[in-house]
Amino acid sequence: MRFDSDDPDVRMLASGVVYEDRWMRLRRDDIERRDGSRGTYAFVEKRDFALVIPAERGGFHLVEEYRYPVGRRTWSFPQGGWPHGKSGEPDDLARLELEQETGLRARELTRLGYLHTAHGLTDQAGYYYLATGLEPGALDLETEEQDMCQAWFPRARFEEMIGAGLVTDDDTVAAYALLLLHERRTLAK
Repeated sequence: MRFDSDDPDVRMLASGVVYEDRWMRLRRDDIERRDGSRGTYAFVEKRDFALVIPAERGGFHLVEEYRYPVGRRTWSFPQGGWPHGKSGEPDDLARLELEQETGLRARELTRLGYLHTAHGLTDQAGYYYLATGLEPGALDLETEEQDMCQAWFPRARFEEMIGAGLVTDDDTVAAYALLLLHERRTLAK
């Protein structure tokens, strides 16, 4: 096969599903690189998610739960994808995740960015939001989230938690970086 200058650097020749469930699909493709060499590439196809930074009083609401793949409990910002069989706009998903995991509702929701997560492993990306004007409400945890708890932390404590390894979720740290950039842009205006 010959590559044109507009072609991607890696071309899929064949594709197959290795595993699939209602949350994800593991795909294995036969590929050809620009230099003509061939190989395989396996990756996870997963629906995009929304992550919400619930901010008030100089701090943030975080959730903590046991994360099976890493074998421990960790703190993070509320986040998740649409339940199986449902879909909608990212803003609606952000509001749903915030309400389900914290019981909070936001009067203001500001989109901070869109990032790919583990882009060498998955095609999944996330929509990142800042939620303000928070009002309390009832939790609506999913079955998988029954061990989840939540708490509010001052910003300085949140930063300490990152350094101490209590917050290890890369999406939470990326969201915080997007928030800092947003705050810098807002102050510059």
